[in-house]
Amino acid sequence: MEVRTTPDDVSYARLSTQELRKAFLLQDLFVPDRVSTVYCDADRAIVGAAVPLARPLPLEAGKKEMASEFFNERRETGIVNIGGPGFVEAGGVKHPLGDGDMLYLGKGVKDIRFSGGDPAHPAQFYFVSFPAHTTYPTSLARRADAEAAALGSASGANSRTIRRYIHAGGIRSCQLVMGITELDEGSVWNTMPPHTHSRRTEVYMYYGLPPEAVALHLMGKPDETRSLIVRNREVVLSPGWSIHAAAGTQKYRFVWAMGGENQEFSDMDSVNIRELR
Repeated sequence: MEVRTTPDDVSYARLSTQELRKAFLLQDLFVPDRVSTVYCDADRAIVGAAVPLARPLPLEAGKKEMASEFFNERRETGIVNIGGPGFVEAGGVKHPLGDGDMLYLGKGVKDIRFSGGDPAHPAQFYFVSFPAHTTYPTSLARRADAEAAALGSASGANSRTIRRYIHAGGIRSCQLVMGITELDEGSVWNTMPPHTHSRRTEVYMYYGLPPEAVALHLMGKPDETRSLIVRNREVVLSPGWSIHAAAGTQKYRFVWAMGGENQEFSDMDSVNIRELR
């Protein structure tokens, strides 16, 4: 398990491009036949991926980093499949997940394992976990079950659909909020105008980008912004003090997940575009 310590809201501005990327960008999570995990000090988020091919892959606790006997001993985890059909076994129950399906596993769930279906079109599981102090039941939401809302406009190049899976009005959780945003053809901007929410950390995982495409992720304080070039299936950590918005060279999708003080999706501090620097 890799450990990341994020810079504060002052020191980030003095970092080089490589230093910024090392601090806030997660790469190479999706490795065949491996579970990859990164522990972040911001709200103690754990971000990871699993690509099972030849055998089921167990999700194990980092004994030193987590000081727990099993992964969800004191945590809750949201898992989404962005690949071919696959399965997540948890507590002795096997859950089938197709592309865009999401599974919530609450505090206390043991024996979490990922397995695939078709090796030629492997399942690709992405997950985000936060500490939990209340137990909520395991819940599976299909892509069609998610609460969908259309936002933005074609004229603003940000026409998009937000699908909310784990939230106060959907799958119940302790502090995790999680969903997927899909941009329409011809749109490239997400979360514009941008915002911050100092009460929680957000994690973005960009996908659906071909090899020749990138997303330009904006981060930092509104009057001192920085940018990260992000490619397919790469993840950006966004502390509560940082804006988060992006423009792509073509349309894309991203999984967003939040954890912290407040679960209300609308709890954000909007930033006027004229104030960006």
